[in-house]
Amino acid sequence: MSVIGRIAIPDAACAHCGAPVAGSARYCCTGCETAHGLVEGLGLDEFYRRRSAADGALRPDAAPPVALAAAAVAEAPGLWRLDLMVSGLRCGACVWLVEQALAAEPDILSARAALTTRRLTLRWRGGQGRAEEFAALLGRLGFRAVPFTPACLRAADDAETRSLTRALGIAAFGAMNVMLVSVAVWVGEDMGAETRGFMHWLAALIGLPTIALAGLPFYRSALAALRARRTNMDVAISLGVLATAAMSLSEACRGGPFTWFDGATTLLALLLAGRLLDRTARGRAGRAVAELLALQDGLVRRLAADGSAEDVPAAAIRAGERILLAAGERLRLDAVIEGGPGLFDLAATTGESLPRGVAAGEAVMAGAVNMGGPAVLRVTAAAADGSLAATARLLEAAAQARGRFVTQADKAARLYVPTVLFVATGTFLGWWLWAGLSWQAALVPAVAALIVTCPCGLAIAVPAVQVVTVGALFRRGVLVTSPTALERLAGVDHVVLDKTGTLTGGA
Repeated sequence: MSVIGRIAIPDAACAHCGAPVAGSARYCCTGCETAHGLVEGLGLDEFYRRRSAADGALRPDAAPPVALAAAAVAEAPGLWRLDLMVSGLRCGACVWLVEQALAAEPDILSARAALTTRRLTLRWRGGQGRAEEFAALLGRLGFRAVPFTPACLRAADDAETRSLTRALGIAAFGAMNVMLVSVAVWVGEDMGAETRGFMHWLAALIGLPTIALAGLPFYRSALAALRARRTNMDVAISLGVLATAAMSLSEACRGGPFTWFDGATTLLALLLAGRLLDRTARGRAGRAVAELLALQDGLVRRLAADGSAEDVPAAAIRAGERILLAAGERLRLDAVIEGGPGLFDLAATTGESLPRGVAAGEAVMAGAVNMGGPAVLRVTAAAADGSLAATARLLEAAAQARGRFVTQADKAARLYVPTVLFVATGTFLGWWLWAGLSWQAALVPAVAALIVTCPCGLAIAVPAVQVVTVGALFRRGVLVTSPTALERLAGVDHVVLDKTGTLTGGA
């Protein structure tokens, strides 16, 4: 039996991408049916258990293919490398599927994908035209690939950030307007029953659409977790917010003294603000990667054996080739200077504020700017293997890591959510069956138990503290790339500086 038959995907959803389907159909389109068969044929159906979202975004499309063979770079005779920008990478399971599917190809030497930048690096032996076959395989799985450039990374749509910003705007707007209505109810002790009921329904008219729309980021994450038969913090948050809305609607229907739409909308606004701050902190590493890679994007003047020069992409230069660097031009590859000494500005890579003289035979890192006359250099590493690429890979790896406290919170959620549900259910049954309250009145203390134990404090405090601290350090010239760096910094008792002049004091 396929794994797809055992995981919790609704009957009315496509078995591959999760999009809604009509009737008893299993797939939303022929492309998804083919992709699902391919995944099972490769023995990679574990993908459906690993993924964190199934919202229809993985559906294969009929977009015209992009020529990729010309973008492949020869590293050696018969050995090729290709960097691709892959759209459709949504979670770690997508990365796993892409890497495993390509690794099954006999010519592939390595396939590495980064979720933060959506960059896929392929290395294979064989013909250059194999690049088109690899792209076709990705297309059948529901992914689309184009040649990777730093411009692609800088222009990539950040759908999650836009979604969170839009949800935060809706939540803040709704919370402020609901609060105006609720304040009148809270302080209006002499308010008549009819006026109070009108104010409750006015709050519901504003609050219910706000809760439905602004809470979508949490609801989607919670639904994805439940489909994967696990729980996370978003499950508890969604339960608390939706239960508060249901309780408030019940109180409005039965003419109760108070509703709590203001609490639900305000809680959503605060949680979304924390989530957006967390997203911003994680995006900083991605922007740093883009800025680093942009330093080596462009043309390089390659010198042939007869002394002639031609302009070629930096990615086409191999180690050992000679290049000519004009005055004022930025060096895009690691190299050693030949001939006479030179003068270079190394601020982009070392932070040194003054240009430094470089002797013949001395190494110069990519990103340096030639402040002297034209210089001839011999390349020591290709663009993909140089210092800038290595630093970018470190930043990408750091962006995938998670803070220790956030990881511990998600692990605790596996026990936390069932415990809270048990307590809330017990509270409801106790007040309803044993204390003799109506079920509407018993719902109030039950939902209060959910709200009081909601992990909103952790969801807000952790990203807020991270962003404020990282921002303060960045303004002082310290770039934090690891989400666990601040936690590990508490155990530091010695700091070693690598060279004179890193710290200076004026007279």
